[in-house]
Amino acid sequence: MTEILAIFQNPELALQEHTAHDTLVAALESLGPAIKVAPHAYNAPAAFEAEFGSGGRVLTFNAEYDALPDVGHACGHNLIATTSLWAFLAVAEALQESKLPGRVRLLGTPAEETIGGKITLIKAGAYKDADACLMVHPTSSSHFPDHILGDAFDKTLAITTSSVTRRCWRMALLRQHVRPEERIHVIIPEGGIATNVIPEKVMLAFTVRAPMLARAEVLDQRIVSCCKGAAEATGCELDITRRDAGAYADLRTNVAICGAFQDAIKGLGLETQNNVGRETTPVSTDQGNVSHECPSWHGAFGISSEGANPHTVGFEKAAGTRSSFDRALLACEGMAIAAYRFLTDDELAEEVRKEFEASRTP
Repeated sequence: MTEILAIFQNPELALQEHTAHDTLVAALESLGPAIKVAPHAYNAPAAFEAEFGSGGRVLTFNAEYDALPDVGHACGHNLIATTSLWAFLAVAEALQESKLPGRVRLLGTPAEETIGGKITLIKAGAYKDADACLMVHPTSSSHFPDHILGDAFDKTLAITTSSVTRRCWRMALLRQHVRPEERIHVIIPEGGIATNVIPEKVMLAFTVRAPMLARAEVLDQRIVSCCKGAAEATGCELDITRRDAGAYADLRTNVAICGAFQDAIKGLGLETQNNVGRETTPVSTDQGNVSHECPSWHGAFGISSEGANPHTVGFEKAAGTRSSFDRALLACEGMAIAAYRFLTDDELAEEVRKEFEASRTP
């Protein structure tokens, strides 16, 4: 518990999660040589990997721990680290007692909020032998959604001189061509210092979201066209910079894993909200990219936040309370039970594999 509190009390931005990395690595190394720990894994300074077991299938838990500017752990990534760490240890203990084949892995995944650290880890081969990957995220609801419904998004940073007003007007005209489930988010990080001074440079940052990556890319190109047209019309120079890692892909929830989690939660005497088949919500995660590499599941659990939603000051306060850690423990139990079942139940594992292979068919 002390280690987990240290992460909440010392919020670190993406790619700067050194205290979180060192705290979790030290906690894992203190448990003895049976758990193989690799700090700074895959040439990523803030990533780590821990593994227990031998033979059989490989199941990975993702642990996030980056915070947000100004509002700390307002997305509750300290609780994601909590659930994944505890689930990893629970499955490791179960494998040790049963002496059954199987490997459980804990992967520290930095920078979910910015560059998509899991995308970098995918390119480095972190998931190439994973048979399944699980994680769970806190929400402001009071129940256990069986999985998150995630959109894809692409992110572009456009830098120009002074054609921002014209560009925003052009993008507003796209409204009739944007589907109800799609989103365009825009901010102006640099817009000048005085109303009576024409700025030399103005910066516009935008994010587009859509249920499928292909549609996000269409929106992306339309907005780039708006920027180019506005720059040409006003005689400005245009420079477009994209984030290095690439776009977040749509989340492909493995329904078989989802069902195993539902069964586990119900076995604990709790209720889940079944999100299978519902419309997507405008959230994005690099777990979506992982779901294109191996069978994946991204669940959620509600904490008492007095109505405050993630990415707000109120949710940050809730993420550090004892009641939130208790809810995280319940989510961890359900996830650990589902994970152990996947490692030891050949029938479930085959169902998971077949579903994943079918999802990859064009």
